[in-house]
Amino acid sequence: MFGFIHKSIFRKLLFSYMLTVLLGLFAVGLLLSWLAKDYIFDARQQELLRQAKRVNLAMQDAMLPEEQVKDLLAFFDQSYDTRIWMFDRNGRILATSSKEEVYIGKSVDESVVKKISLGEDAVLNLEFAGLKEPMLSVVVPWGKGEQIYGGIVLHAPVKGISDTIAGLRETILWITLIGVLISAGIASYLSWSISRPLQLIDRTAAKIGMGDYTERIRIDAKDEIGDLAATINHMMEKLERMDIDKRKLEQIRQDFLANVSHELGTPLTAVQGFLEALQDGLIDEEARPRYYDIMYKETLHMARLVDDILDLVRLENKEITLNLKVVEVEPLLARAAFKFSTEAAERGTSIGYELQEPQLKVHADPDRLEQIVNNLLKNAVKFTEAGTIRLEAAHSGDRVLLRVVDTGTGISPEDQERIWERFFKVDRGRSRKNSGTGLGLAIVRELVELHQGTIGVHSELGKGTVFELTLPRAN
Repeated sequence: MFGFIHKSIFRKLLFSYMLTVLLGLFAVGLLLSWLAKDYIFDARQQELLRQAKRVNLAMQDAMLPEEQVKDLLAFFDQSYDTRIWMFDRNGRILATSSKEEVYIGKSVDESVVKKISLGEDAVLNLEFAGLKEPMLSVVVPWGKGEQIYGGIVLHAPVKGISDTIAGLRETILWITLIGVLISAGIASYLSWSISRPLQLIDRTAAKIGMGDYTERIRIDAKDEIGDLAATINHMMEKLERMDIDKRKLEQIRQDFLANVSHELGTPLTAVQGFLEALQDGLIDEEARPRYYDIMYKETLHMARLVDDILDLVRLENKEITLNLKVVEVEPLLARAAFKFSTEAAERGTSIGYELQEPQLKVHADPDRLEQIVNNLLKNAVKFTEAGTIRLEAAHSGDRVLLRVVDTGTGISPEDQERIWERFFKVDRGRSRKNSGTGLGLAIVRELVELHQGTIGVHSELGKGTVFELTLPRAN
């Protein structure tokens, strides 16, 4: 495609520009030559007429001596660089400015004589026997007042005028050739300035076709091609972001499938093994309740995983509608602390709550808000041993700030950005008693955003973690 553009667009533009320039210069040169020729001939004719009338003024006296007539004609011949004839009313040539009297006694055309006898001027190309080259001739009446003696003819060689016109045409030709050369350079530059950006666009389009969206078109032109390049660059930026998002989503999908397979596969394998042992009678009656309890807990884990996945999908698809009400914060925190107190006590951890002021209220869905607090508190209990967990609430402008503070193991800076991802677990090496679905914090973030709130985390390894969330305050 690159070669095609180079051969097609560049050459077409170059040849188009050159043809236009050539035709334009040819037309202008032809017109100038034609106009110049007419102008030169007209100017020469008018000049000859003025000169002929001056000769008539000098020759008005018909009784001039023959020698004086010859001298005057010779003088005017030298002054005007013309041949001068005088003829009578019958058209017979009486005198000439030339020393050779070959034309004396000959006659001019009757139509010219007739025109002169009426007192009119004549401009024509006269041909007489003996003239060796074409002449531009003018004829004026010879006489004084209304008395006409004959006519005066002034001849100017056409060759001189033709040479002038030929020189003018040669000059126009040279100017045209120089103009063609200059135009060729300008046309080449203009063609290159148009074809080069198209070549860059073509090369970039080829890379897009191969799935490479990192290339950008570097064109500084402020015209339509520049706008096209900017549009393509903008499109490539979008395609690049879409490609990155697509790869990220594909990775998330693969991780999701792998995690779901793992999370469901492990309890299913355990349940299947226990059931096979029970069916084969390998477990005595006394031990069976313990195995039943393990299978029951594994099924609860799978059910919780499925519920969490369904909740997350519905949240991401905006299928959950909140039932917003005014919710008092203190009873909420008291219920959550009581609910997890037994589990925390087994780990040697105490749970307490503290309010900056009583009667703090928020606009929230009571069930979903309780789900948020429970998930955060369950997470704190899971990673805190022989420590403390504190639930705090305070107002912050038109918001209520809720904090879950623990003295647990903490989260590394690298993991703090990833804890909101689905199935991500901070400590994958923990035992099954600390296992979870890895969806709790992802659900919490979606629910908080659905409430038009914010959530963040501050943590340090070995010192504990603080989750902070804000919700709209209710008066």
